Amino acid sequence: MESVKGKNILIVGATGRIGSLATKLLCGSGAHVFMSGRNPEKLKEVAENYEIDQDRLFVVDLCNEDSIQEMGKQIHEKIPQIDILVNAAGTGILKPVENLTYLEFVNTIQTNLTGPFLLIKTFLPRMKEARRGLIINIPGVLGKVPMAGSAAYSASKYGVVGMLQSVREEIKRTDIRITNLFLGGTDTPFWDHIDLRIQKDKMIKPEDAARAIWFLCQQPASAVVNEMVLQPFNHQAI
Repeated sequence: MESVKGKNILIVGATGRIGSLATKLLCGSGAHVFMSGRNPEKLKEVAENYEIDQDRLFVVDLCNEDSIQEMGKQIHEKIPQIDILVNAAGTGILKPVENLTYLEFVNTIQTNLTGPFLLIKTFLPRMKEARRGLIINIPGVLGKVPMAGSAAYSASKYGVVGMLQSVREEIKRTDIRITNLFLGGTDTPFWDHIDLRIQKDKMIKPEDAARAIWFLCQQPASAVVNEMVLQPFNHQAI
């Protein structure tokens, strides 16, 4: 396994439960972590907890191209490239398609699909110049096996998977690696606004999801983990 010590890692969605725990693990392993999130107060709080310098924090709107490009510009003024890009951000909505509004659908696509596209546009060119790097996305199992009520969410996650499969073809003569982490139901605030009967005690713990990210950041130089599937014992969809 490769060490993350001294590597430049960007955690997008670092204010979320999984993102903040992954940040903790990576900082503890000696990584040089940059963080982005939508909420400046939460971002500052997470940074203070893990002693991350304020100049490595970025308030970013994943639906805004200028916002992402400005983050990339500021990061690349400090370092030549990001070694590992972890996209742990996203939005979710589960409801019957006839109750799904146009704005809800578009917002889901923009956050979960357009956002990752803009991140890749911003950080992949420097990786290509160096001919190395690692990109980790978290499509969730609904990016493999949809469920009733997930029309918008699954569309966005299937889109990410297809986009990254195409990008893999563009970089296959480099040492750039792309990994998808397909997470099943995880005990996070994602479910707080979902109108479903759920059992959080039987879901994946966010600490375990964060450990999966930490593990994937340490892939051996001679190989790549194309995908990892992590699911609760009581609901193995794949």
